[in-house]
Amino acid sequence: MELIAVSNIENQIISEEHITTSKGSFIEANTQEVSLSHLKRDCIIPVYSDNESTIAHSQFIDATKEVVQANFSDVRILEPNIRISHVIRGRVPSAIGKAVKELMPEEKTIYYQRCAFIIEIPSLTESVNNNSLSLTIGGVRSLNQENLYSKRNIEKFKVFIGFKNLVCTNLCISTDGLKADIRVSSIAELKDRINELIQSFDRERFLGNMERMSKHYLNEQQFAQTIGKMKMYQHLSPEEKVGKLALSVNDNQIGAMVRDYHSDPNFSKDIEKSINLWNFYNLMTGANKSSYIDSNLERNVNAFEFVNGLSDSMQNQSENWFLI
Repeated sequence: MELIAVSNIENQIISEEHITTSKGSFIEANTQEVSLSHLKRDCIIPVYSDNESTIAHSQFIDATKEVVQANFSDVRILEPNIRISHVIRGRVPSAIGKAVKELMPEEKTIYYQRCAFIIEIPSLTESVNNNSLSLTIGGVRSLNQENLYSKRNIEKFKVFIGFKNLVCTNLCISTDGLKADIRVSSIAELKDRINELIQSFDRERFLGNMERMSKHYLNEQQFAQTIGKMKMYQHLSPEEKVGKLALSVNDNQIGAMVRDYHSDPNFSKDIEKSINLWNFYNLMTGANKSSYIDSNLERNVNAFEFVNGLSDSMQNQSENWFLI
């Protein structure tokens, strides 16, 4: 793998006074927030063995932003909220042999293996269970999924459209709101795939399913039963998982849900120790913030599918392994 230098490097963490950018950590695990200008000015661009460059993180974000602006031209759109992880550091050839403490800023190179971002549309806001949700589009790029030692071919991206809960910054993403395996060879193709996702997103259906969650409750015993089955599920054989709701949260995240059932200021149990499925769903999406960039979106969608499945069973009074 070779690298194309863009400019001198100085790691820049985004400042808090950027009032045009959506606030809050939509993902927390092993990430830090950076500005788009930092990605453009200060980061080198990895290339393939034939010296063809990858589509840079900044190009991916700009492409998404352009498509969002084209689809929502009459409303205010916030600047991207960007989080990165797995920094790859290097140095220019003239700095070979220098001690780290002697390196000048212009002798250092940097890029990020993984990048996630969201673009929020604050004027397109809905309400579920008295929580305000703003329409949000975003994506994930993981360069560890690219074979940079081969010639350039197709590149992989993940893009989503859904909502950000303004109470807690949790993301709400439905099954049809995520394209987790976009494969393109150009920015033009990438824009087309992003546009297709936005155009096909069934916002009303998603909102209806989330609103329905708020109508169904688990009492303390049912909550404990469901949590116990969630822990058991991870140890079932593939054959035993057949016919059951799929679940991708890990044991630590389930533990975080139990903790927050008791203490979360927004989604904890009520005075009768019951919890509605909307709050249960937000306990899951909140716990999912500890997932790495690579798996965050898929686990977020799984949280929706899982709780929506519980909601189906409770509404139809049908048998569900997690509830019995």
